[in-house]
Amino acid sequence: MKKWGKVLLGAALAVCMAVPATMVSAEGLSGEGLKIGYACVDMNNTFQTYLVAAAKAKAEELGADITIVDAQNDVVKQQDQVNAMIQQGVDALVVVCADSSAMAPVTMAAQDAGIPLVYCNTNPFTDGEVLPELVHYIGSDEIQAGRYQGEMIGEAIGSGKVAIIQGGLVHEATYKRTEGNKQVFEESYPDIEVIAEETAEWQRDKAIDVVNNWLSAYGDELTAISANNDEMALGAIEALKKAGRTDVKVVGIDATPDGCASVQAGELLGTVYQDSVGQGGGAVELAVQMVQNGDLEEDYTWVPYVPVTAENVEEFVGLN
Repeated sequence: MKKWGKVLLGAALAVCMAVPATMVSAEGLSGEGLKIGYACVDMNNTFQTYLVAAAKAKAEELGADITIVDAQNDVVKQQDQVNAMIQQGVDALVVVCADSSAMAPVTMAAQDAGIPLVYCNTNPFTDGEVLPELVHYIGSDEIQAGRYQGEMIGEAIGSGKVAIIQGGLVHEATYKRTEGNKQVFEESYPDIEVIAEETAEWQRDKAIDVVNNWLSAYGDELTAISANNDEMALGAIEALKKAGRTDVKVVGIDATPDGCASVQAGELLGTVYQDSVGQGGGAVELAVQMVQNGDLEEDYTWVPYVPVTAENVEEFVGLN
């Protein structure tokens, strides 16, 4: 039986050293002549474009051909795209789920075709679940990302009222990042109250509308905003600026270039580095490994998150 999971060695060291991780190619690994199919959830999501770029770079490094398709957040479209790539003769698949709870048809299609499947970034399985043969997951612990945010907010305000801007409601990360926030508040900051939660579907412009509504509803009571990603956090910053509110602390996740710039400018309180190279590039490398060597010993590969604040943001600029 495969083991439950592993943490990338480089990434584990990154947490200790506050230096980001990358996937290191296995010695002698080559993807020459291989065709990899990559099913993206939504190319309008900024972080997803970084995952795609990392996957392309790793495929090029290994000599593999890669086909990228975009489901545009449509799970049925993603299922059709995966089936089409299988019919076109791909040797392995990398899939970022359009809906964490609706990936059984994709898993079955890969199993029926007898080709490796690597789920990346969004986990369709229950934590600790033993995965089918030739199926693997690579990603990061979403609850930990939310906990890092909760600690940033808690240390900054101690007490007050917090609102949480959520990502897509069909994505695992939305619920776990939100849960991580709440865990920290309940455990360490009992005087922090979560007064609102609303989705902005990972988008900056939708977050502006959400925060404008909150400012009207809660006014000066609003003390901090935790956003499930940087794009929504930056939308919150924009809405707060227009309202003349500089007193509300805002945190995000991803450490995108814009997110890091906002931390440097003293706008965002902080963000959490999500390693697009470790995840996107790592997914392609794992797929190639499975094509060449069969099933992996572990079911899961975990790429750690790293909290980013004004004190260490310089180390993360330009990494995503």
